[in-house]
Amino acid sequence: MKQQKQQKKHWIKCLSWLSNMQERRKMIEHLNFDVVIVGVGVSGLYAALNLSKERKILMICKENMEDCDSMLAQGGICVMRDENDYDDFFEDTMRAGHYENNKESVGIMIRSSRAIIDHLLELGVGFAKNEDGSLQYTKEGAHSKPRICFHEDTTGKEITETLQRHVKNLPNVTIMEYTTMTDILVENGECCGVIAKSAVHEDLILHIHAKDTVLATGGIGGLYEHSTNFPSLTGDALVVAKKHGIELEHLDYVQIHPTSLFSEEAGRSFLISESARGEGAILLNSKGERFVDELLPRDVVTGAILKEMEKEGSKHVWLSFEKVPKDTIRNHFPNIYRTCQDAGYDLTKEPIPVVPAQHYFMGGIHVDSDSRTTMEHLFAVGETSCNGVHGKNRLASNSLLESLVFAQRAARKIEADRKG
Repeated sequence: MKQQKQQKKHWIKCLSWLSNMQERRKMIEHLNFDVVIVGVGVSGLYAALNLSKERKILMICKENMEDCDSMLAQGGICVMRDENDYDDFFEDTMRAGHYENNKESVGIMIRSSRAIIDHLLELGVGFAKNEDGSLQYTKEGAHSKPRICFHEDTTGKEITETLQRHVKNLPNVTIMEYTTMTDILVENGECCGVIAKSAVHEDLILHIHAKDTVLATGGIGGLYEHSTNFPSLTGDALVVAKKHGIELEHLDYVQIHPTSLFSEEAGRSFLISESARGEGAILLNSKGERFVDELLPRDVVTGAILKEMEKEGSKHVWLSFEKVPKDTIRNHFPNIYRTCQDAGYDLTKEPIPVVPAQHYFMGGIHVDSDSRTTMEHLFAVGETSCNGVHGKNRLASNSLLESLVFAQRAARKIEADRKG
């Protein structure tokens, strides 16, 4: 009997301990900010930079700040070179998008592009320049003329790191890494913040209260076996939006990039920038025959590659840099050159094996021209949003521009509503 009583006490103690642990796991910490931004890519960072310094801002990200997809953008960022370029830029964007683009969004993006580039230069972004100090422009697929500003073949990294430096210096901005949004807070049908969990403090659930919330969580590449995106991009904001009946749009509009470096190994696919083809690289089949115009829109080139692979029963095609000057390869594409060398290929001497891979998501959370979703006080910017600017297929190097333009508009709308 005595032993039974001791066992009973032991189990009561264990149950009490388990109950306390469960309560601890459910511990909720409440945080209060003026604006919470979910994501630290270029759209999230630029939104923070364009908000008033009086706003108390929190930025959260699933991984560390360096593992955001904006870092991976290679080719460059488009700009309207002058007023005479407007019609051509507009038509190039519309044609690439199969004329399913939102014309208002396209016009806003193009008209805003020069001011965005000028601001990036002021912030210290090191775009390539000519000897006279003017900007160099490169050309990519489906562009009728060169209009793309670039920094070697790591334009996204250059822009993102520059924005990070400025945001980190803002006293009104707090950044929490390894923090994942799991839901939004809703009161009376309006968004009033987010719910998040921390990989650092696993026993905590964070209720982050904010007047305005900006979703900048990126695309969906992590859901694909072969993608040029980081694996952490799993469409988190889309899941939350669907749960709350927030309008989504064109979820089937997924872009497959024509050229990623072929590898038998699992993991993220390494992108071979479209600007390589813009500078003269050509696609070849196993017989060394050219089979497509490399500067057609991405979806067309991807389709031609897949058709050629099926016809030959091959796992990849070849990309030859034979017509690209060696100085251009080493100076414009140093990252691609080094990565291919590490994989055993010398761009200056031989073609490299390439294969299409998931790259970009044109659909997303429906937003208006100020990046407002269908829920009050909830904004979405960058790849997680859909303002219709890209239509069914994105024009090369419009992604960074679109992200910056509409992140700025979101910030300005937040400020205007506060003053109103």
